[in-house]
Amino acid sequence: MRIALISLDQAWEDKESNLELCKKFIKQASDQCVELVVFPEMTLTGFSNNIDATAEDFETSQTIQEFQSLAKNHDIAINFGIVARDGEKALNKSIFIDNFGNVLADYSKIHPFSFAGEDRFFNAGDKLTVVEFKDFKIGLTICYDLRFPELYSALAPKCDLIVNIANWPQKRVEHWNTLLKARAIENQIFIAGVNRVGIDGNGLEYSESSMVFNANGDNLSFEKFEDMKIFKIDKDSRIEFKNKFNTTNDRRIDLYKSIL
Repeated sequence: MRIALISLDQAWEDKESNLELCKKFIKQASDQCVELVVFPEMTLTGFSNNIDATAEDFETSQTIQEFQSLAKNHDIAINFGIVARDGEKALNKSIFIDNFGNVLADYSKIHPFSFAGEDRFFNAGDKLTVVEFKDFKIGLTICYDLRFPELYSALAPKCDLIVNIANWPQKRVEHWNTLLKARAIENQIFIAGVNRVGIDGNGLEYSESSMVFNANGDNLSFEKFEDMKIFKIDKDSRIEFKNKFNTTNDRRIDLYKSIL
């Protein structure tokens, strides 16, 4: 499968400007025969706790409707992030739309980033989400989730690929690089992380760091077009690797449950 990761320079809380950027990248990805394009967390707003300005009703989300049209028009699947209202708070969501414009799944971030006050404005999700697309099983995660290996250990047996959409600042980018690689190695699975670039409304700087690691923890090669990287992911290579060197079979899940 050909997958494009877009290191979007998100305009702060400006859905219209960000949508125009996304349209450009989606067309460019489609022209390169990409099957799945992935955008960073809170795609059309950047990571913001200002839910009064960013949140939408999930059932009538204009953002989802726009991406559904783009998916159908360009025959491409799209994974992106939105803020959805949830009572007095909101949910930080990852949405997966197939190339026919169908919403295949939505995932609510299980670990709000309390250090930045996300937990004061966002409710935590409580369900794992796996999408089936083009003979691939794809797990959805968001940003801070990456620091919690238990989530990835639970997803990995059900997946060929796990995607993390993020707004992960430059000052902690080495953590991002290390954790993505670790999650790939320990679960012997493809891990894709897509991070934004630029400077957000809080003055935080982000650097280009979107990447895909294979089951051995190798950084996959890619084709680059401006802020878009295109990767070819071959799930048979993962199966072949695990057949030769399987470490996940030695997990002692029942013991872990008793000691955690």
